[in-house]
Amino acid sequence: MAIHPGPAAQRLLRNLLLSLWTLLSCDLGVVTAQGPGEWTPWGSWSRCSSSCGRGVAVRSRRCVRLPGEEPCWGDSHEYRVCQLPDCPPGAIPFRDLQCALYNGHPVLGTQKTYQWVPFHGAPNLCDLNCLAEGHAFYHSFGRVLDGTPCTPGSQGLCVAGGCLSPGCDGLLGSGALEDRCGLCGGANDSCLFVQRVFRDAGAFAGYWNVTLIPEGARHIRVAQRSHNHLALVTRDGRYVLNGADGVPSPPGTYEAAGTRVVYTRGAGPEETLQAAGPTSQELLLQVLLREPNPGVHFEFWLPRERYGPFQAQAQALGWPLRQPQPREVEAQPADTPAVPEAIPARIASLTPDPCGPCPDSRGRAHRLLHYCGSDFVFQARVLGRHRQAEETRYEVRVLFIYKNHSPLRTREYVWAPGPCPCPPLAPHREYLLAVRRLVSPDGTQDRLLLPFAGYARLWSPAEDSRVRLAARRCPV
Repeated sequence: MAIHPGPAAQRLLRNLLLSLWTLLSCDLGVVTAQGPGEWTPWGSWSRCSSSCGRGVAVRSRRCVRLPGEEPCWGDSHEYRVCQLPDCPPGAIPFRDLQCALYNGHPVLGTQKTYQWVPFHGAPNLCDLNCLAEGHAFYHSFGRVLDGTPCTPGSQGLCVAGGCLSPGCDGLLGSGALEDRCGLCGGANDSCLFVQRVFRDAGAFAGYWNVTLIPEGARHIRVAQRSHNHLALVTRDGRYVLNGADGVPSPPGTYEAAGTRVVYTRGAGPEETLQAAGPTSQELLLQVLLREPNPGVHFEFWLPRERYGPFQAQAQALGWPLRQPQPREVEAQPADTPAVPEAIPARIASLTPDPCGPCPDSRGRAHRLLHYCGSDFVFQARVLGRHRQAEETRYEVRVLFIYKNHSPLRTREYVWAPGPCPCPPLAPHREYLLAVRRLVSPDGTQDRLLLPFAGYARLWSPAEDSRVRLAARRCPV
C-alpha cells in the first residue's frame, strides 16, 4: 500500500530539499564555482617528428572543469626539441620532402603539373611555400609539418604554424635563458664576476703576464687600445694568438680550451678578445708590449668554487689580486689649504660637528647581517661626495666585486639617506660596501642605497678575509 504525504508535508519536504541544495551550493561551490579548472597530469612525450637530426616531440594534458569554472590557465600542449643522430650526407631536407609530395599532381584548378622546390622568400616561414621549377611563381600548400626548420640552418622550428625557438630547457617557446653562470633560468648567484685592469707599464718590451683565465670561466672579454698586442697561451705553452714568432695573428675565430675565441683588431688601435666559454682548461693572457701600456681591461664570470684556487694561483705567480687604479685628485687652489668638505676654513675649529656620532656598527654579527641581506658587496674608492636635500650621493669607482645580483659599472653612484650619513665615507679612501638596490614604484629611479648604520668599512687585507668568510655563512 503506497503512502502519499499531504500538502503540508509536501511543502515541508520541498523547503527542506531547497535549503539543503542552497547549503551545498554555498559550501561546495556547485553552482557558483569560480576560478579556473584543473589540469590533468602531463601525458608522455610523443615520438620525434623526424627520423634523423632535430625534430619535435609533443605531450598534452586535459582541462577538467566543473560547471561555472573558467578555462584552465596555461597551454594544453608542450613541445620540446628532440635530437637524433645526424642525417646521412646527401639526405633530402624535411621541407624539400614535403614540397616533393605534390610533384606530378594537378594544382591551381588545372590539369597541369609541376615539380616543386621550397621557396624561402614568402612572409610566413611556417607555410609550405613551394616554387614551381622553371616558373616564376610559388604556391602555398598550407602549414609545414611540426618540426620543420623555420629557415635552413636556423634553431627555430615550426609548431602549429608558428616559428618557435627552444629555450635552454629544451622546450620550444619557453623563453628560458642561461644566466652568466651557465645555469638555465638562474640568477647569476652561483658564480662571481671578475673585472680588473692590468696597468703595469713594463720595464722592457716583450711579453708580460696579465692574468690566468681559470678553467670554467665564461663570458670572457679582454680589450686594450694601443699598438701592443694581446696574446693567449694554453697550459702546455702553445700560443693561440700573437705568438713568439713576432708575426701578428689575423683577426678571426680561434679554438682554445674547448671554446671559440673571437679576436678583433681594426684599422685603429683597439683590440679585443671574446669567448663564451666555459673554458675546459686554464689559459694565460699576456700582452706583447711595444709601447707604454695604457691598460688591459679583462673580465669573466667564474664559478664560486673556483675563485679561491684562482686567487691562490695568482698569488703564487706573484701577481697582485687587485691591479693599481689611477689616483684621481681633485684640484685645490694654490694658496688655500685643503679643508674638510662643506666646513668653512676660518671657523672649522670652532664649529661643532652638526652630525654627531654614528651608532656602533662593529662586530661579526653586523657584517654577516648586511652581507647576507644586501644585493651588492664590493670594494670601491670614493671619488666625490655631494649633499643634496635630505640625501648624500657618493661617486665611487668599483675596484672589486664580492657579491652582485646584476652587473655593476666601473663608476657608480651610491646614495645614503640624510645629510649626515652613517657611516660617513671620506673622499679618496677605499671601502668595503654592502648596498641594496632600490627601484622606485614607477621605475624612474634605480639606485644603490647604503642603509643608515650599514656596512661600510675601510678596506684592508684583514677585512677582506672577514667578508669572504661571511659569504660562506649566509643561509642558502
